[in-house]
This record gives sequence, structure tokens and C-alpha cells, in this order.
Amino acid sequence: MKLGFLASHGGSNMQAILDGCETGSIQATPALLICNNRNAGALERAANAQMPSVVLNSKTHPEPDDLDRAMLEALRDAKIDLVILAGYMKKIGPKTLTTFSNRILNIHPALLPKHGGQGMYGMRVHEAVIVAGEKQSGATVHLIDAEYDEGPILQQISVPVLPDDTPETLQKRVLEKEHFLYPNTLAKIARGEIKLP
Repeated sequence: MKLGFLASHGGSNMQAILDGCETGSIQATPALLICNNRNAGALERAANAQMPSVVLNSKTHPEPDDLDRAMLEALRDAKIDLVILAGYMKKIGPKTLTTFSNRILNIHPALLPKHGGQGMYGMRVHEAVIVAGEKQSGATVHLIDAEYDEGPILQQISVPVLPDDTPETLQKRVLEKEHFLYPNTLAKIARGEIKLP
């Protein structure tokens, strides 16, 4: 199973998956990183793992259709089986979405369907969880479709929201769980324990 990653920033979830592939706990090969940010830490992580990477964004391809086509070609050329979103901050184009239907995974830092949707990412999610007075938050690995955070849920893990939590302290605890949940989900897909539609 060949994995392709899409990242915009540090790529810490990608690193957790790379580590899992390295130790053999995930039976898969990291084969490509597509990044939309030339200065992203994820590019360095890919280089350290000797995984090919390419920068594709609105500067390299000003037309959205061209960018979509370039992304799809890069994934096809690398013979990618599963696309892993690791903090990718752009909407994926329709050609790529259709071609990799039910083969694009994302991790969201809350228990979907709560606290998802357009604009709900990063610290905004943790702020919303605290403002809503939730007793539990967590992380969700799901398949993506054309709508933000609405694809089928594959796995979730919860963490308690503590009375003195700030968005920052909650984010730290949720991220630790993300680094367990994402590799665990991929390992289960590789072993056939989670069947994709």
C-alpha cells in the first residue's frame, strides 16, 4: 500500500505515520508528499525519510483546474493507493476527489460531527469545544468528500476536557492522541481490519 501525503505546515501527524511505516507497525510505503507551502516543516520531514516531495500551489498553478490536474498526475505517477491529509489547509480539486473517492483520509481535532465544517481547524476547534462546555473532545479519522468534515468516520478517540483547560492545553492532549490514532487507523486498513467503502 503506497501512501501519499498532503501537508501545509509542520506535518507532525505525517511524522507519526512515517515512524509507524519505519518500525513496520504500518504495512505501507510512504511514497510522496505534496505540499502547498515551500517553507513547510513537512518538506524537511519528507527529506529526512527519503520520501519524494513536490510543491504544488496557486503560484505554481494559478488556475485551480491546472492545480487539480497536477496533483492528480503526481499521485498517479507515484502509484498512490491512499492519500493522507496531514494538516493540509486547502480544498482538494474535484478530479483528485473523484479519482481517489473513499481513498483520502483526514484527521480532525474533535469528535465529529461536532465542531467540524468550513473554517473549523486548528485552535478554532479547541476554542469552540471549550466555549460549548463539552466534557469530552478528541480526534476523528474520516474519509473526505466534497463537504468539509462530512465524510464517513473510520475511528475516533476521546480525551476529557478538564475544568481548567485552555485551547492550548486541550490542543496538546488531543494532538498526542492524534499521533496514536492516525497510524493505528492506517495499520488497521493495511491489515484489512477497517474496510474502506
